[in-house]
Amino acid sequence: MEVPQETLDQLSTWFLQSLSLDASLRRAAESSLLSAATSPGFPLALLKLSSLPSVDLQIRLASALHFKNLLKSRWVPTSDNPLPDSDKTLIKSLLLPLLLQSPPLIQSQLSEALAIASSHDFPSSWPSLLPDIISSLGTSLSSGDYTSVNSLLSAANSLFLKFRHSFDTQALRLDLKYCLDLFAKPLLETFLNTSNLTTPAADPSVLKPLLECQRLCSEIFHSLNSIELPEFFEDHMREWMEKFRFYLTSTFAPQVETDGTADALRASICENLQLYMEKNEEEFKDYLEGFATAVWGLLMNAAKSPSRDQLAVTAIKFLTTVSTSVHHALFGSPEVLGQICNSVVFPNLRLRDDDEELFENNYVEYIRRDSEGSDTDTLRRTACELLKGLAVNYREQVMGLVSAQVQSMLAAFNANPAQNWKEKDAAIYLVVALSPKPGATTGYLVDVESFFTSVILPELQGQDPNAVPILKAGALKFFTVFREQIPKPAALSLLPGVIRFLGSESNVVHSYAATCIEKILLVKDKGPMPGPTARYGAADVDPYVPQMLTGLFNALEMPDSQENPYVMKCIMRVLGVANISVEVATGCISKLASVLAMVCENPKHPLFNHYLFEAIAAVIRRAGERDATVILIFEKTLFPELEKILVKDISEFWSYAFQIFTLLIDLHAPPLSDGYMALFQVILDPSSWKRSGSVPALVRLLQAYLRKMPNELNREGRLGQVLGIFSQLISTPSTEELGFFVLNTVVENLSYEIISPYISNIWGALFSRLQNRRVYKFISPLLIFMSLFLIKYGAGVLVESINSIQQGLFLMILQQFWISFSTKISGSVEQKLITVATTRLICESPLLLDPAASENWGKLVDSIVQLLTNSDQAGADFEDDADVPETIEYTGSFARLHNAGKKEDDPLKEIHDPKQFFVSSLSRISSQFPGRFGPVIQQFVSPANQTALLQLCGAYNSAIV
Repeated sequence: MEVPQETLDQLSTWFLQSLSLDASLRRAAESSLLSAATSPGFPLALLKLSSLPSVDLQIRLASALHFKNLLKSRWVPTSDNPLPDSDKTLIKSLLLPLLLQSPPLIQSQLSEALAIASSHDFPSSWPSLLPDIISSLGTSLSSGDYTSVNSLLSAANSLFLKFRHSFDTQALRLDLKYCLDLFAKPLLETFLNTSNLTTPAADPSVLKPLLECQRLCSEIFHSLNSIELPEFFEDHMREWMEKFRFYLTSTFAPQVETDGTADALRASICENLQLYMEKNEEEFKDYLEGFATAVWGLLMNAAKSPSRDQLAVTAIKFLTTVSTSVHHALFGSPEVLGQICNSVVFPNLRLRDDDEELFENNYVEYIRRDSEGSDTDTLRRTACELLKGLAVNYREQVMGLVSAQVQSMLAAFNANPAQNWKEKDAAIYLVVALSPKPGATTGYLVDVESFFTSVILPELQGQDPNAVPILKAGALKFFTVFREQIPKPAALSLLPGVIRFLGSESNVVHSYAATCIEKILLVKDKGPMPGPTARYGAADVDPYVPQMLTGLFNALEMPDSQENPYVMKCIMRVLGVANISVEVATGCISKLASVLAMVCENPKHPLFNHYLFEAIAAVIRRAGERDATVILIFEKTLFPELEKILVKDISEFWSYAFQIFTLLIDLHAPPLSDGYMALFQVILDPSSWKRSGSVPALVRLLQAYLRKMPNELNREGRLGQVLGIFSQLISTPSTEELGFFVLNTVVENLSYEIISPYISNIWGALFSRLQNRRVYKFISPLLIFMSLFLIKYGAGVLVESINSIQQGLFLMILQQFWISFSTKISGSVEQKLITVATTRLICESPLLLDPAASENWGKLVDSIVQLLTNSDQAGADFEDDADVPETIEYTGSFARLHNAGKKEDDPLKEIHDPKQFFVSSLSRISSQFPGRFGPVIQQFVSPANQTALLQLCGAYNSAIV
């Protein structure tokens, strides 16, 4: 692999700069790497750089990471810019040898790269890979080189991980069979041979690579058994299980026991036991009691140290699976239940030193683990899951044990609060963790009301927000979890106390306080349709708003909370609910603009930034709708920051900036200022539409301009530019619907005289596209546009303008698409539009009132009745106020701002009931031609729809004569 030295030097420089704290230097390096990515031999240069021992390890790691990500985006032949086959062939020949030679950090990235490439090419397009691994594995085992053995097993493990995570398909099973045929026997031989070398008293330097080998064998065992129990493994189950039990019950040299090597193997074995319990319970049952005893023994004797946490988690999860299975009687006796709860569950509920450290030093990770159910399993959560599992079959016994334990913990706390505060924390955690999920049929395991009054209230009413912060956090979490059960007057009386905790110096406490307020404002009470109603409205919140916002903005100034997503989400929620005065609104915008200026320097927290823009949108909408004069103040404050986003090309914020501009334009009284007109020219430039993630926001902004200043389109060729954007959007499946949004807005806001010079081009573009896109996704918005066109300009103009393209074209469109697809239209406004347009067509168009068109007329009536019947069966639509994402990343895709959204316009506001409009119009036209339409209806309207039509006529006191 020959790569010029100057290329390697340049790459090294860029990677070093990409790690810089200087944002401008980092962005320049990232841009250079992006530009170089398409040059010939680039992936091979990355691979070469990551393999050079003489290069700094950080640069090698950055290169390996870049190589892995490049394979992720370009290895698949259908990707936007796939790697050449020649490069892929060379990479496949080099990757395994380089992986074996690399240090652990690099090896990890190259192993993931191998997994990416193999997930597409292995085994069909990479048949040599597994035989090469097996051959090298045999050689390394013979020489006793366990460093190479473990590297090879690590590579094999990355190959087989797909059997854990992919959908079960016939193709996947064929790949699994291929792997089992080649690797099942070598895997067992490796495992058994290594077991023979493993003696508990051996020197740690000898034991560690052997135990790591066994861990990798155990991981591969899991992957190869994930889909179903293979015949080979069923035939050799005893050999595997005997060795698994040996490792669970043996005690090794102290160094191996304390550094986590032995426990990592045991944890992997416990995962395999759980897998067999879930998938192969019948075949595994003979071994179950022995393993349950062994795992239980591990937990009874487990040292209280972080290095054993993963073992304890996996072991407890295995026992949880057993507790909910048909073998639950293993734990059914009062003695066993008591031992499990007192020796396994309750001790693991108490905070450990590393939990306290996490609480103080990494509040985001602490909250993720404590209350958001992160992917990282914690001992506390897993222990509670075991308790819930035991309660499935032994509820009364478990309730008694839990109640006694809670009372014991609280008694210990009351005896010495300063010394035993962790006991109270564990009691709170236990009660919260055992609360049933919404909709669950099981009740609470403790008296929640009594617990809240005696344990939680004293913490919430404490005047010092910094006293024992972990207890304050636990109390706030309890309030948040049980917010729906707490009566409204009681919750409002506690709100000032919660607001006080926004001033806590603890990041976790003021984050939990913000989350508590935010979640309270989302509580809904069940009521009559169309849906639940908010329990807390503006009238409830308004008295507390000044203190809330002061506390929240002050929290953003505390160390490590400058970009606190929980605080910003609460700000967003409060601003979206409260009625804020002009004074409060202008103060909020000023502070939010300052935060925006800060994050523009280095956008690194996607979720915080999304909530920031949601908060900006909320204050603009809520204040602007109450007093339009405040919009000018908002513009003066926000324009410099929004313009900076565009000028400095802060791509992460483009779509957000366009959505905020849109909201400002929607609320701005015409005429628009010069700043807006300059922006209008920017969005008419085709280059602005190249970023796909910004296109939906640009369309929405363009629509706002079209509505606010339609007369400007008839100047300087702007309408032609807008229609050029429409043509560009309509040509791609992913944006064609957005093209219709633009076109619909043009028709809604311009007279036919203005658009008539372009109408032939519009129909030409649409019908050319229709020839290749005869699918509902395209036909539906096409019919909606045609309906809107008819309603705005009349049935005659619609028919004539289409027939000007080709004589008889309208009738062809009507027969092939309108009649058959109109019944499938969804959405209340869209259905109303189609109903009214079709009704006007059959009542106003000479083409359809001609007796020769009776069949088309009758089929259109049938389609209207069917559509109205469908709309009756559809559920009611109502907007969800909580439509804000919980997670978001910078991916280049569009992130919609809920608070900047525009409610769907109804172009037929004057028609309140489309059914009445249809029936009365039909009755009126039939009175003009008595006796003519009854036979047509009988012949071309289905019997079911004839009955429905009669019912409609009766309901609206109309008749067809």
